[in-house]
Amino acid sequence: MNEGLGSPMPRRDGRIKVTGAARFAADVKLPGLLHAALVTAPIARGRLVALDPAPALAVPGVARVLTAADMPRFAAVTTPPMATAVQPMQDDVIRFEGQPVAIVLAATPEAAEAGAARVAARYAADAPLLFSGERAEVPSRESFYVFEEPDLARGDVPAGLAAAAHRVAARYHQPPRHHNPMENSATLAVWEDGRLTLHTAAQWTYGVRYGLAGALGLAPERIRVLAAHTGGGFGAKGYTWPHQLLAAVAAQVTGRPVRLAYTRAQMYTMTGYQPEVAQEVTLGADAAGRLTAVRHASVSNTSLTDDYIEFAHAGSAGMYATPALQLSARMARTSLNIPMAMRAPHEGPGMFALESAMDEMAHALGMDPLDLRLANHADADPSDGRPWSSKKLREAYGEGAALFGWRERPRQAARDGHWILGTGMASCIMTVFRFPASARITLRADGQVVLEAGTQDIGTGTLTIFPQIAAGELGIPIERVTLRHGDTDLPETGGTFGSSSTACVGAAVQDAARKLRARLDGIAALQPASLGAPAEAPEALLRRAGLADLSAEGRYEFGRPFDAAGHAGSHAMRTFGAVFVEVAVDPELGLMRLRRAVGSYSVGRIVNPRTARSQMIGGITWGWGMAAMEASVVDPALGRFLSKNLSGVAIPVNADIPADIRIHFVDEVDPHAGPLGAKGIGEIGAVGVAAAVANAVFHATGRRIRDLPILPEGLLGAGAG
Repeated sequence: MNEGLGSPMPRRDGRIKVTGAARFAADVKLPGLLHAALVTAPIARGRLVALDPAPALAVPGVARVLTAADMPRFAAVTTPPMATAVQPMQDDVIRFEGQPVAIVLAATPEAAEAGAARVAARYAADAPLLFSGERAEVPSRESFYVFEEPDLARGDVPAGLAAAAHRVAARYHQPPRHHNPMENSATLAVWEDGRLTLHTAAQWTYGVRYGLAGALGLAPERIRVLAAHTGGGFGAKGYTWPHQLLAAVAAQVTGRPVRLAYTRAQMYTMTGYQPEVAQEVTLGADAAGRLTAVRHASVSNTSLTDDYIEFAHAGSAGMYATPALQLSARMARTSLNIPMAMRAPHEGPGMFALESAMDEMAHALGMDPLDLRLANHADADPSDGRPWSSKKLREAYGEGAALFGWRERPRQAARDGHWILGTGMASCIMTVFRFPASARITLRADGQVVLEAGTQDIGTGTLTIFPQIAAGELGIPIERVTLRHGDTDLPETGGTFGSSSTACVGAAVQDAARKLRARLDGIAALQPASLGAPAEAPEALLRRAGLADLSAEGRYEFGRPFDAAGHAGSHAMRTFGAVFVEVAVDPELGLMRLRRAVGSYSVGRIVNPRTARSQMIGGITWGWGMAAMEASVVDPALGRFLSKNLSGVAIPVNADIPADIRIHFVDEVDPHAGPLGAKGIGEIGAVGVAAAVANAVFHATGRRIRDLPILPEGLLGAGAG
């Protein structure tokens, strides 16, 4: 079996994950461990007036209650590792409901929770700030979340709209929604000889190290971060969050190991979420369907202290050819914790609006929605005119439509008993993010290979892909490759986010393997060989040369610490695709079901089709949740999330997702994105799904739904379109 690039190998971590053998952050135990429970503010905005820890100290097993007086003054960290610039327990100001005001430390989790419940605190509440586009602000250029320009303009949009034969102008809205990973965030901190070790759930081990080093005023080398397995992140664990900092300080103050694990409710208030996004899209097109102008404006919520912004226009910047383009992104402050990148940030919410508007334009023109998109295919980046690093979107459209039977579908809604059937499609686009990465490969004389990289496992298949790349380059069975990962004592990599790990860390692995192969070839050239004798196995070469092992370091870099959309080079870098869906609507009960879906993608080289298909099915499932179920509702009186658990927030389960989901990748290699020819796929599967579903609902019922999620009250009484 070919075990190199392109082989559909099964996941190597599957068995340990389903049997419970994989150890996560909260599974780590150390002697003398103290369990931490947070005391959190019940108000969304105001001030802590008084706090009395005495009742908690009376609880058996409680060892210490830490307040703001016990905390060091943290240094301000305004670079990407820290999720928020303002850390808790530094003053008496309350900025969101759920903000930590004290830490109870006890011998057992139960004692810590009981103690936290008994801490007496008084607050002075101010009126919460709710989401409103009337308070929209331009984000500060000093914020590290502002990696794109909030405004972009090309051509004359008013003239383009005036000259258009057809115009569409509509508003779209998406509520906040949370990541809900299976594993809650957790950290165990321990200090030994002035060095901090953190066992934590993280999507970026080195980011946690740099964030804590900056906040605590330590050299990064004095902090070791271990994250062998992380039980899902989707962006929620991408940066350094307050629990990691508070656990470190609690362990330092007490001189004992401290574990701080969030409850599910705390995952709603002390990690991020996808922000609420309000959007306006205006399109103009000539009689043939060619766009004359695109205007896309969005407002997303942020916290009182940080300038996080959702660039909902990111897809519009790169999707369609148009002579005039006007884009803007604004933020509105609310009394909620900071939002965060969530699987398919920016393009995910933005393409719901753009692709819904494109469907509206197709119907206004009397065109097939696919033909409208083909007529506006962008042969170069619409935002700046650069050539694409690679793009086979036309092929993805055509091959996906054939797999779905798009051209043969009923033009009018069909019926299946009491169900009305509709079909819809949408384009997909995602920015390519790149980060430098390093890896080390060591061949031992016994034939075993050790691959080392600090990268973390969050369940995306990288524990299979990286050994697969090494085995393929070295020409050995993958069973001989052991991966050491999730440790800042190993070669540095970027985070597992932005759909970047396979392409970037994989390129470093490939580089290390090729360098090792070259060193082996050099050793072979120095060894006497019999004419016509078969080539020696690599380990045999080592033994003949008297070497116990042989190592090589690999590197992937492009001259910058971070790159989005290929701005570090001369080519624009994005991934593309199309998603086609069939939905069924029961207008009497207001029910909607996903019947089938086809996703067809132009995403560069596919390293492992099996794990890639799994990622894309997960993305489509994620998109269905966005379309039909998910909303983190904010209580307008209290300014807090109304339900902070999975009993009150709907997310997709197996029964919601049909077996008939087909994933297709066009044959493509991107020569500019990196030596692997690969680009990221982890997020693009979630893009476009919500728009395709809404478009299918319009086809089925004639109702144009512009507010997500699509709930029963919006479908009741709908008739066939």
